[in-house]
Amino acid sequence: MKMTDLPFVQAFARLCDDGWHEGWHERNGGNLTYRLTDEEAAAAAPYFDAEPRPWVKMGVCAPSMAGAFFMAKGTGCYMRNMKDDIEGNAGIVEIGPEGDTYRVRWGLTIGGKPTSEFESHFMNQAVRCAHDGGATRVCYHMHGPGIIEMSFLVPLEDRAFTRKLWQMMTECVVVFPEGVGVVPWMVPGGPAIADATSEKMESYRTAVWAHHGLFATGRDFDEAFGLAHTVEKAAQLYVAVRAANGGSDDFLNKISDQGLRDTCRDFGIQINEAFA
Repeated sequence: MKMTDLPFVQAFARLCDDGWHEGWHERNGGNLTYRLTDEEAAAAAPYFDAEPRPWVKMGVCAPSMAGAFFMAKGTGCYMRNMKDDIEGNAGIVEIGPEGDTYRVRWGLTIGGKPTSEFESHFMNQAVRCAHDGGATRVCYHMHGPGIIEMSFLVPLEDRAFTRKLWQMMTECVVVFPEGVGVVPWMVPGGPAIADATSEKMESYRTAVWAHHGLFATGRDFDEAFGLAHTVEKAAQLYVAVRAANGGSDDFLNKISDQGLRDTCRDFGIQINEAFA
């Protein structure tokens, strides 16, 4: 048995590969983090470096995450290479006792540190865990062309984006009945955009970064990937149907507001009434 044989490590690599094959990860674009369970951390510990690497100060702080272990894609690394070299392209970091530092415990042999957007992932998970009792473990960032295209066409506002997506495909209101958050364009990779994104995660499990991509969170890899996949497919449909309609989104047929409510009622879920 090797570190890379552990089930959560294999599942991490699979999601990276799935996203690459969807066309969401040009060059070193996009990233992924996973918060280990206590049992997974214990199983991984025998493979940790003999000497931990130095503590690194972050620009954000989440005391609730103190002592947690995260698997993260490495800075500058390519999703397309993950399955062939997990140890080079990803690694495991330990969060410090105050929740504002990390140190590498394994892997990341190519770039030496986690993704430059680790702070956003870290804060997104901290916020979501505060809402779901710690169930959230995955945070996934992808560069879906549909959601990026849509951010050029629709007001950068939560309700406007949510309604367009809900009306494109019946499953959308079932998969994300709370809606989606939208963060206007900001320089990525720092504490400011991490704070702005985590504010959206107070209300949503997914947040659009205008002209950049999407963040999706979940209890496991399937849930996070499935959420991102659903949002991206709906965005692609919106752009395609709008183009087919001469550039207008005043479509001849669409799912009614009552239809959205009825769908949630029959599926036993609560729609965000402010957006319905």
